[in-house]
Amino acid sequence: MVKLIRDIAAHPGVKQLGPGLVTGAADDDPSGIATYSQAGAQFGFNMLWTVVFTYPLMVGIQMVSARIGCITGRGLAANIKAVFPRPVLFGIVGLLLVANTVNIAADIAAMGQAMSLLVGGSARLYSVLFGLLCLGLQVFLRYEKYVGYLKWLTLALLSYVAVVFTAHVPWGEVLRQVAFPTVTLDRDTILTVAALFGTTISPYLFFWQAAQEMEDLKSGRAGGTVLPHASQVARAHLRRIRWDTLFGMGFSNLVAFFIILSAAVTLHAAGITTIQTSADAAAALRPLGGPFAFLLFSLGIIGTGMLAVPVLAGSAAYAVTESFDWKTGLDMQLHEAKEFYGIIAFATVGGVLLNFTGLDPIRALLWSADINCVIAVPIMAVMLRLGSDRSIMGSFAIRSQLRNLGWAATTLMGVAVGAMFATL
Repeated sequence: MVKLIRDIAAHPGVKQLGPGLVTGAADDDPSGIATYSQAGAQFGFNMLWTVVFTYPLMVGIQMVSARIGCITGRGLAANIKAVFPRPVLFGIVGLLLVANTVNIAADIAAMGQAMSLLVGGSARLYSVLFGLLCLGLQVFLRYEKYVGYLKWLTLALLSYVAVVFTAHVPWGEVLRQVAFPTVTLDRDTILTVAALFGTTISPYLFFWQAAQEMEDLKSGRAGGTVLPHASQVARAHLRRIRWDTLFGMGFSNLVAFFIILSAAVTLHAAGITTIQTSADAAAALRPLGGPFAFLLFSLGIIGTGMLAVPVLAGSAAYAVTESFDWKTGLDMQLHEAKEFYGIIAFATVGGVLLNFTGLDPIRALLWSADINCVIAVPIMAVMLRLGSDRSIMGSFAIRSQLRNLGWAATTLMGVAVGAMFATL
């Protein structure tokens, strides 16, 4: 088995997977797990269609952000700064920093609760330890080794696939509900759909994937810096980005599908329709799915948190430092990029400290989801403007098919935001 895993890891195709895979996996963070679990517990199989529906839209918008990072060799914030007025830049980056810090608080709280469920002890103490571990890995590990660990952490998401196979699943009914869902346009349904869309298509993912494409260029992993006029080299990178993004977002949405499904066949079937945190979902699974399902679900929360917290803190650090022309990048040492690592520390430690202020983790989750949903729309519109600009992208400006897919995703998020405010 060990040899098989090593052979798979050494395969050239697997080595090509990077920013897209890590970005997609980070989307299924503990707060996302809570949202997906609540959807499955409350609506059964009726929300599975959202995961299938959002997949092409998620691929389209993430591919735009990745192309911008690859072709320009700069992150999103640096490109926004070059084209748009400063109030636009600072407004977007400020909201991103707030949303990410609150999201980190919710994720770290969920990790602490999951560890407490598994082994006992103080959930807050575990939260502090997890926060410090995430911070230390980002600050003191070299970029290539750090990214390698993140890629291995994506395997934690497979626990949610395994959970489904510990319970009886009526696959015929599942397929019918995916193809022909029963949707009632009441307040609860609209809010849940908006939450699922906002959880799946999140702004921090745009900034992270663009930044990681930039990092790959600087580190030499992608084969050197890509410029718009270097057509043959750039086309090879864009092909890699396409397959990486298709696989990464597919993996993300497949896991989300199984989280909703596992909650539907266990919690919803048992009449449990309210789940407030991912740890609540894990605890509820213990008497229903058995100790093995509980163990898998709890370990998945910790593993995805270890993956998502660095992505949340890192994406905020890239955005802030690029806004002020500070040195940026995980490939730099602490003394070379003090501001960059300072923002990572601020977001991570700030998230930990929020758990000691009496802030309700459920309210923190809702706040971060609401802010992400709202700011996603202008950021997506800005990205599409940048990706279509030939003065920035040269001959690799996005074409009509990808542009239309991106605008469809932006419109969908706009509708979700409007529906969310209309039902408040």
